[in-house]
Amino acid sequence: THPEMATVPLGFNIDAPRWDQSTFVGRLKHFLNITDPRTVLVPEEELDRAKALVEGCRAGLVPPGSSREQLLYAKKLYDSAFHPDSGEKMNLIGRMSFQVPGGMALTGCMLQFYRTVPAVVFWQWVNQSFNAIVNYTNRNAASPISLRQIGVAYVTATGTALATAVGLNLYTKRAPPLLARWVPFAAVAAANCVNIPMMRQQEIINGVTVTDGDNNELGHSRRAAAKGIAQVVVSRITMAAPGSPQEGEGVILPIIMERLEKFPFMQRIRVLHGPLQVLLCGGFLLFMVPAACALFPQRCSLALADLEPELRDSIVAKHGDKVPYVYFNKGL
Repeated sequence: THPEMATVPLGFNIDAPRWDQSTFVGRLKHFLNITDPRTVLVPEEELDRAKALVEGCRAGLVPPGSSREQLLYAKKLYDSAFHPDSGEKMNLIGRMSFQVPGGMALTGCMLQFYRTVPAVVFWQWVNQSFNAIVNYTNRNAASPISLRQIGVAYVTATGTALATAVGLNLYTKRAPPLLARWVPFAAVAAANCVNIPMMRQQEIINGVTVTDGDNNELGHSRRAAAKGIAQVVVSRITMAAPGSPQEGEGVILPIIMERLEKFPFMQRIRVLHGPLQVLLCGGFLLFMVPAACALFPQRCSLALADLEPELRDSIVAKHGDKVPYVYFNKGL
């Protein structure tokens, strides 16, 4: 019992998007809010309090004197740390808000130690393991997955992504200088095309839960899973595009560094090239993580006509033509 609880402010719905999610700018504002790297520093107890506040608000009860700002901040913390499907707290490394500090740390290590083939293999394995954790954490969690399936997915994802990345990186030895700088990005793009579907293979095998516009469950669709995962692959490659050695140096960062390295002052301060690249990478990620997440709506839709025939027939049999589209969480 909560005698000290008050009712939620009139007309306030904590789950209603603050910005229009049908537009790119609206989604960008949403993801700038929940991928804020500062949320990584918030203590566990405060995250748990934020979850309790959000759940209380959904039930129509909040502590007296709770302002709209406090409720919105609690929702920001909740969205940054808890999975949208299961409501479970996500591991810190897998959260989108950890992409900036995590990416910068990996970038620093790769710049420092990326000298020999064993070092390239080791740091690419660390990088692909980091990606695998992010991919697993941000999957559609409505599909159950066993520990053995996670193990198989991890080994296949990191193994094939590693072989792709290292194989292409070794090619850089023979490529022209600027092209050589772009090959790691091609390696990362190819590795993402392997890592993400492998870590989320259960969704492709069993399908993801699809709902109608009012969130009523309609069944499981493999085609919906394929569409969601394809969009996530595009988002991740876009996230890596401007530049970060951890993500294959990207396309823009090599050009910037190539230009900067021609200046006499840059040739004098070679020791600062690494830290400068890490800072530039952090700057790119700060904007690119939310921008890439915002490319497609989180709540993905699929036309009824594009579903598997058996699922489409069962929906039509139950609902007639009342469900033109189905909806599902595409993951991040």
